[in-house]
Amino acid sequence: MTELTTIDTNNYAAMAKAMGIAHEAAGKAKSSSLARLRINHQPVMGTAEVNGKNVNIEVIEGGMYKLEIPDGPTYYANSIKMRPFMQRFMYKRFIMGNAKTPNRFIKTIMSDNLNIDLKDNNGGFNCGKPAGYIKDFQALPKETQELLKQIKRVRVVLGTVEMINPLNDKGEMTTIETTPFIWEIDNRDAFNNVGEAFSKLAKHQRLPVQHTITANTDERKMPNGNSFYIPLVSLDTSNTIKLTQEDQNMFADFMTWVDNYNNYIVNTWAEKANSRLEEGDSDMVDELVDIEIEEVA
Repeated sequence: MTELTTIDTNNYAAMAKAMGIAHEAAGKAKSSSLARLRINHQPVMGTAEVNGKNVNIEVIEGGMYKLEIPDGPTYYANSIKMRPFMQRFMYKRFIMGNAKTPNRFIKTIMSDNLNIDLKDNNGGFNCGKPAGYIKDFQALPKETQELLKQIKRVRVVLGTVEMINPLNDKGEMTTIETTPFIWEIDNRDAFNNVGEAFSKLAKHQRLPVQHTITANTDERKMPNGNSFYIPLVSLDTSNTIKLTQEDQNMFADFMTWVDNYNNYIVNTWAEKANSRLEEGDSDMVDELVDIEIEEVA
């Protein structure tokens, strides 16, 4: 077996294994230093003094992009320019809490496709979605239909983003440098719209990291009169970005982030699955004890 004899700082996964620290993150909750990008569907309200009185006013309109910096400020912009380094896919399901348990999400590992069963942090697969292709949704039991409606197909984009004319949470003009981000896209139309850009890149055999995508938003009305927004994207294929060593390092960082996230989900899956197995063994023992008592009697 050939041993590593050179330190490669651009390959954390291999070097962490060689240096004996790869296991240190196992079983621990993941930590994220990536900013979260999303569309803010509702306006952000603030206060202003009018005629000597404080009144509520809209400082951020609905439909703007929102970039949440971990342990830092939040920025808003009507338009963004993102440079995607990679995309992944996952399933996500929201579970409403109650008086005893908080709201929570069930999430699967991230994969480069959705054609396989994905372990989730609830000890199951695909957030409960049945395996295989569903030919007739209406023929399914009502409970299964309701479950499937709750499970979101998610396109995860990781890259860097430039906020165009950004605002702070008070609606004031501000500045922010190009920032590494993660964007979990679970709306069906948004999933498809952003996916068209990646499909076009693949068709022309272009790497996502070599191009930028400009995104605005489009308002959609719901039956109750409320609005939601979906991204409108424009892919720039006329300019090809030349890769730098900094890009190589950032790509390695994104790969490591995904690996750490997946390890966290897999470890949580194992804990939940083992817990269910132990509960099942306990129930089986109870049944055997009951049988033995009945036989003795």
